[in-house]
Amino acid sequence: MAERSTAAVDVADSGGEEPLTAEAGKATADGAGTKEKASKGTEAAVTDDAGASAGTSPLELHSGHKLARRYRLEECVTRLDGFSSWRAVDEKLRRAVGVHVLPADHPRARPVLAAARSAALLGDPRFVQVLDAVEENDLVYVVHEWLPDATELTAVLAAGPLEPHDAYQLVSQVSQAMAAAHREGLAHLRLNPGSVLRTESGQYRIRGLAVMAALRGISAEHPQRTDTEAIGALLYAALTQRWPYETDAYGLSGLPKGVGLIAPDQVRAGVHRGLSELAMRALVNDGATASRQDQPCTTPEELAKAVAAMPRIRPPEPAFTPSPAYQRTTYQQGLYGQSSARGGTAPAAAPVPPPPPLQSRTGKALKWTVSALLIAALGLGSWQLADTLLKDEKTGPSKSTGEKDDGKAGKVVSKPLKIEDAVEFYPDGIDQHKDEAPRTHDGDPSTFWHTNSFNDGPELAPSVKKGVGLIYDLGSEQKLGGASIGLRFKGSFTAVSLYKTDSLTPSVSASDPVAGFKKLGSVKSTGASADIKVNGEAKARYVLVWITAMPYSPHDAASYSNAGYKQAITEVKFTG
Repeated sequence: MAERSTAAVDVADSGGEEPLTAEAGKATADGAGTKEKASKGTEAAVTDDAGASAGTSPLELHSGHKLARRYRLEECVTRLDGFSSWRAVDEKLRRAVGVHVLPADHPRARPVLAAARSAALLGDPRFVQVLDAVEENDLVYVVHEWLPDATELTAVLAAGPLEPHDAYQLVSQVSQAMAAAHREGLAHLRLNPGSVLRTESGQYRIRGLAVMAALRGISAEHPQRTDTEAIGALLYAALTQRWPYETDAYGLSGLPKGVGLIAPDQVRAGVHRGLSELAMRALVNDGATASRQDQPCTTPEELAKAVAAMPRIRPPEPAFTPSPAYQRTTYQQGLYGQSSARGGTAPAAAPVPPPPPLQSRTGKALKWTVSALLIAALGLGSWQLADTLLKDEKTGPSKSTGEKDDGKAGKVVSKPLKIEDAVEFYPDGIDQHKDEAPRTHDGDPSTFWHTNSFNDGPELAPSVKKGVGLIYDLGSEQKLGGASIGLRFKGSFTAVSLYKTDSLTPSVSASDPVAGFKKLGSVKSTGASADIKVNGEAKARYVLVWITAMPYSPHDAASYSNAGYKQAITEVKFTG
């Protein structure tokens, strides 16, 4: 079961799940009596009542069967409602995949094909990707990723509730992913702990977008509200290790009957207050009362914005385990080179008494000689100090340590400048990820603002993009000496320039966005930072960090970006 929990295959629920909306409840045919699993290596010709009622014959598939002479079925994971789900091997690419199979005459075959092809066009790495959707030889099958390094959220919650930072990452990543899907007209309608996976790097992946609902014939009158409430239920379960309904589901105990939906921080002590209120705002669709008069979140987009408006929850500090105290072994007089007694340990050496004071005539003479030398040294030092002071009085006050010989002030040590605000600068009206701009000065190098992936580079094609960047507000006009810009991707080179602007939202020309700005400095960097020194003396309040060239980097799961010419800024620091 451990391997199945990490697979990108939709495993049927074990029953006891309370539907998230009335519409979903009417359309869901899952139940404990409708599921039967086939063991590995045996023929899986299992019939079910739902499949028979649909007028379709059971599929005679078995371990070792090949689809399209490419996908070899290995293990039947689920058989339900006339379709089956398998762990398989793509023999062409030599990788594990997941496969849903159903007869071509199944009443849901066409909707499943349409849903799978729509999900494949999304291409968002936050979702388990659909690799193929085919109708062939009276069969319809959908092939998708299999993630052996991921763990089903059901298994994660079985070990206990999540830490506040992990719960924050869960609701942030899932709400942003579903907001992107809904913008493309795709809904999930089956979001639950069984459809969310956590990878070893801490990223969350959603499986079964549109396909899960199509396989089960689920529809909803308000799909965005349905998915938003489902995300609220996931957050509630992550905070409390309880399912926010009276029925037990997904290995979690439900709420006590008759008490209604109570806030997570009233269910379990120590729950983060902000996350508790956020869960209630998402679950308000089911009749809960929002906290602090905040409006309920009825779409994933609204929920993602509410998460972004929260103060960032930082990961816990790693526990420091001090190393064992250094055991000093002192030389024991009289035992060096001697072996210990047989069957025992070496006897402890008697403490060596300190040497007696110098009591002889020679010793007394030595003490008086040393004392006389010390007195003479003190007298000589005092005379030299007095002579120096007298000379200084005659020649005038000495130069301060901060001055040079020519009387000019010495070099002033640069000081860090506080950043009050940051916004993305996109004069062509097409932003990269404008909501991420505050992450570049939050003091956390693990967060960042990132660009899209471009096909041409390193220099950006002017016909596609003149440049990408951020404008920073220093609060007031400051003397600017330089900037240090943390970069996520290394490679050929990143070209960065600094410009002085007149506001966070300056008026610009689309043909040359930086034509009216004063250039302060530029640099090309191949490493993890770009350090720019301002040319001459300059004062500025608003500073533009403008990128015109970026290195090529492969797919990056942390930033959900595809391979291409791209860059991400982690932290920006200005000095005066």
